[in-house]
Amino acid sequence: MAPEAAPETELDPTFHPEPGEADGPHAGEVIVARNLWKTYEMGVQQVNALCGVNLRIRHNEYVAIMGPSGSGKSTLMNLIGCLDTPTRGRYWLNGHDVSALNDDELARIRNKEIGFVFQTFNLLARATALHNVELPLIYNGTPSAERIARAKAVLESVDLGARMMHKPNELSGGQRQRVAIARALVNHPSIILADEPTGNLDSKTGDEIMALFDHLHASGNTIIVVTHEPDIAEFAHRIITIRDGAIASDHPSTRRAK
Repeated sequence: MAPEAAPETELDPTFHPEPGEADGPHAGEVIVARNLWKTYEMGVQQVNALCGVNLRIRHNEYVAIMGPSGSGKSTLMNLIGCLDTPTRGRYWLNGHDVSALNDDELARIRNKEIGFVFQTFNLLARATALHNVELPLIYNGTPSAERIARAKAVLESVDLGARMMHKPNELSGGQRQRVAIARALVNHPSIILADEPTGNLDSKTGDEIMALFDHLHASGNTIIVVTHEPDIAEFAHRIITIRDGAIASDHPSTRRAK
């Protein structure tokens, strides 16, 4: 991470945007980040986890964000996922400027716009697969009958219709990750944000989960996978590499280039 302090104006005075970067989202863009900085106070020192990131992701793109530990990729994921706000710069999610929202507003937009898939699944151990998938709908007040119908439908879409009444300890690792993906899908979010989604899986099961992401992408979902594994990143169509808090490269994957 870069040790120098962030600029003191709202936007970096040395920042010269590329054509089209100086304005907000264009038609078809679900994520637009303009000159994002995230600065942490470490005693008397300011440490920049992100240093002026500019990023545009269109609807139905399949993007991998890569970088080693300390590169800033987790910080960028937190900002994209509305788990945190930038120190400076602006961020639009599905046309909404979410740069300066408070915690309650961020929670509401997270529940509506983002489906999260985590490495550790984050399932309730004592709840069935069906109830785990229902949870986002419970939080937003969806009526019971609609909630159950939607949860069942999305579990069936990930081939878990026969296992929906099982608890996590009765499911394999791959099945638990499918439950987590179903939960991410149930609110019809703008993006699916997956953080190391195969990190706790063997390679065969990991390939099955990535094949499911292929299917979801082909069905029209926007997918962002955060990973440190180059072979997992190659499943995406576009690879963004973060280094020292900035975008070091942004290019099509080898798979896409073919």
